[in-house]
Amino acid sequence: MDELFKALSDQQRRKILELLRKKDMTVTEIATNFSITGASLSHHLFILKKARLIVSEREGQFIRYSLNTSVFEEVVNKLLSIFAKGK
Repeated sequence: MDELFKALSDQQRRKILELLRKKDMTVTEIATNFSITGASLSHHLFILKKARLIVSEREGQFIRYSLNTSVFEEVVNKLLSIFAKGK
């Protein structure tokens, strides 16, 4: 759960998730929405993958990134259970 919160704590990573919510994208497509280096973008994608928020799939010479929707369902359920215990 710590990796999840670390991944969500950064504004640029949240923006990547918003972009991927709309459609699956390659790193080149994602990069057009940022003014950061390729190395920084790769680092953000690595953290998101480590938190299991995104998945990647090779398509020829490109890698396509998409949201890992099953993890989002798991996160929502955990958060709901945390708030339910607080009542």
